Amino acid sequence: MRLLQVLILLAFFVLCLGLMYWAWTGRAKKQAGAIGELPAVPADCGAQLLEPTTGLYLGSTLAPSWIQRITVGDLGFRATAELTRFERGILLERDGAATIWIPQESITAVRAERGHAGKVMTEDGVLVIRWTLPTGTEVDTGFRGDDKAVYPAWTAAATKTGDEA
Repeated sequence: MRLLQVLILLAFFVLCLGLMYWAWTGRAKKQAGAIGELPAVPADCGAQLLEPTTGLYLGSTLAPSWIQRITVGDLGFRATAELTRFERGILLERDGAATIWIPQESITAVRAERGHAGKVMTEDGVLVIRWTLPTGTEVDTGFRGDDKAVYPAWTAAATKTGDEA
């Protein structure tokens, strides 16, 4: 009897994992057209405007929703990362995942928020970059820096280059 209960519980667990995988891949298929190809990292990023900031990439979401995570490719997976501001854009180098290049002309806002991609922090605990993909879809990319004291420099850099803060 006990063996039967364990097998039923195990089958239920496997079914739940399968349903979660099915939902994740289904969402990715629906989002694929809106996301398209990400911009390639240029050979010359221009002058470095801010020192690299280490932290955690929280994921990217469809703007303006802070919880509608993008599941296409590896954009939905959290990873330790380094964020660097250059003259021509922002470089987000993630451990174990593809590098994300955010061209300067695509950036519409850089701001500090309380939460992003299902992660809720203290006030202004997450740096959020709103940008437009080549497909025209607006996304928010979240980054939780190891040192929150650098956030004002990031938001000020957006203002100096003519972006909204």
